[in-house]
Amino acid sequence: FNMPELKAPPRAERTEQVDYVAEHLLSRAAVLVRLLIKQVRSRDISRTEMEVLSILMEGPRRITELAELGGVAQPTMTLLVRRLQERGWIEREGMAEDGRVVMIRLTDGGSAAQQRFRAQFLAAMRADLQAQSDEQLHALSAAAETLGSFVDELQRRAGR
Repeated sequence: FNMPELKAPPRAERTEQVDYVAEHLLSRAAVLVRLLIKQVRSRDISRTEMEVLSILMEGPRRITELAELGGVAQPTMTLLVRRLQERGWIEREGMAEDGRVVMIRLTDGGSAAQQRFRAQFLAAMRADLQAQSDEQLHALSAAAETLGSFVDELQRRAGR
């Protein structure tokens, strides 16, 4: 869809907008995720476990990377990895080039668990979005597109 052209706000208003977004965007996104997870109420998988499986959908990672991306301490991630491995959702594999390095890889069972939870999560989100007005839905759609562009730009800059 086409986004309407917006005029740049005056400098003071822009500063207020930057402050508002910086202070509220992440916390509101986190609350949204927690509310949706509560709706799904999966006893099979925790939010943190789901995050780890989602990260591993992109490919194998070291525990240190998983800890960093998951926002937890390495010992916490080690315990989480052990629990997921016991469930058969992930496996450890050594690197041929360096036997000291252990990569964590998603198994077919882990992929299936992640996809089941994601489907339930998206169904809850879609149901909540259906209750929104057309105007609210359009604004959320524009916000999602803008957020996606913002994330892409940050990832591009981080890749320099």
